[in-house]
Parts: sequence; structure tokens; C-alpha cells
Amino acid sequence: MEKESENELIVRDYLARQRTKLANDRTLLSYIRTSLYFLVSGTALVKVEDLANIKEFGYLSFGISFVFFVMGITNFFTIRRKIKKGHYARM
Repeated sequence: MEKESENELIVRDYLARQRTKLANDRTLLSYIRTSLYFLVSGTALVKVEDLANIKEFGYLSFGISFVFFVMGITNFFTIRRKIKKGHYARM
């Protein structure tokens, strides 16, 4: 069904759809990058032996990392489904 609708699109609309798909990919990558930053900082905070009271922040950082990763994956597939269905106004 998507192939039929893409044949009806003019070039400008087709390119806009491609830009939207690429923006969705970039957004997923930025969520993953942010998740990795929190994971690395959490690892650093947990491994520092001199500051024992900071370990809680390290574990909190691990949790935030997991939340960002799950949010990114969920957001990516939600937007991708909306793009395929053509529901641009509801994003």
C-alpha cells in the first residue's frame, strides 16, 4: 500500500517523506548516544573508590541510561509506523 501512495506523490512530497525518515533515524541515534553518555558516567561514578557516597548517583545514571534507550526505541517505532501510514498531522 505504501508503494502505491509513493507513486502518487510529487517529487517535493516524496523528498519531504525521505527527510522525515532520516530525521527519525537521527533522533534514534541521538537517544542512543545520550544513553551511552549516561552509561559511561554511571560506570565512572560507581568505580570511583574515594567517593563512596557518589555511587548512588552512578546507579541513578544507569537507570536514566536505560530509560533513554527505551524511550528512543519506542519513539522510533511509533514515528516510523505513523510515517508509513501517512499520519503526519498527529505526530
